[in-house]
Amino acid sequence: MSKRKTTTTRAAKSRSDERPKRGRVAAAVAAVSGDPLGLLCTDEESQEDRPTDRQMEIYAFIRDKIHSRGFGPTVREIGQAFKIRSPNGVVCHLKALERKGLITRGKNMSRAIELVNEPARLRGLQMAGWVAAGTLRAADEQLERIDFETLFNRDNHFVLKVMGDSMVDAQIADGDWVVIQKKQTAHAGDIVVAQTEDGEATLKYWFPERDRIRLQPANASMKPIYVRNAKVLGVLVGVVRKT
Repeated sequence: MSKRKTTTTRAAKSRSDERPKRGRVAAAVAAVSGDPLGLLCTDEESQEDRPTDRQMEIYAFIRDKIHSRGFGPTVREIGQAFKIRSPNGVVCHLKALERKGLITRGKNMSRAIELVNEPARLRGLQMAGWVAAGTLRAADEQLERIDFETLFNRDNHFVLKVMGDSMVDAQIADGDWVVIQKKQTAHAGDIVVAQTEDGEATLKYWFPERDRIRLQPANASMKPIYVRNAKVLGVLVGVVRKT
């Protein structure tokens, strides 16, 4: 009987000794995985109904980015802001926030993070009214808000930043952002992003001619570009300028 008690006591002691070892192993795994600061969320944290302090900090960061620039941060941006070296660590927090009903995430879209508790009426910019470009007219105050995201299909559009002044006569200046709809064809006179035989992409008017393609700049001081072959990558649908 004494021998059995001794064996049982040793087994219990072995199990108790194992608990702190698991903590040390978890810390070692965090260090090896590129998270020496221990910022990876744990299984225990992820199962709680209430968000952790770290998760709320990340939520506040996401909310600030969405309100200040119109779209959420990438996994990399969140990792840099909170010194989380492992992308999996960031994704773990995002999954927790999503599971706890604070955010939603679009599939296969790095910035498609939306705030669940943000009223739709607060999205976008306030519509302040109309302003005359000809005769004077009062700019009546409006309560409507304009969400420019709804003007463009995100899955079928992309944005490029303009470099150079070859399209200034079309009111597209250096530093502007152009919204491009993905297309492989265009009508004569469309402003397109065209890729030449050399693999260079350029923003120009598209004019197919008999045995060549004329890529026409919108700048009286510049000559057109003539190429034998070029393909359309997309057609201009919007210009954004911050002044």
